[in-house]
Amino acid sequence: MNFRIDVDMTPEELRKVLGLPDVSALQDEMIKKIREQMEAGVEGYDPLTLLKPYITNGVGSMEAFQKLMLSMMSGYTNQSNNKKN
Repeated sequence: MNFRIDVDMTPEELRKVLGLPDVSALQDEMIKKIREQMEAGVEGYDPLTLLKPYITNGVGSMEAFQKLMLSMMSGYTNQSNNKKN
């Protein structure tokens, strides 16, 4: 038996339903400060330096992402094959 429930709501509505805080003002303020630092030419605030941790570490690296997707797909196909047998 399968159940499927579709819920049509905005991210803001979902955040309220889950009781999560609205941090959009904080995000806007942080982005504004980062832009100011980038425009002022402060060391360490160039786009490449800011994105480097996300590009080179963890799931951010393309190779790790590909391995993650491959393992998920192979796990899914193995489960599907076991259910058929």
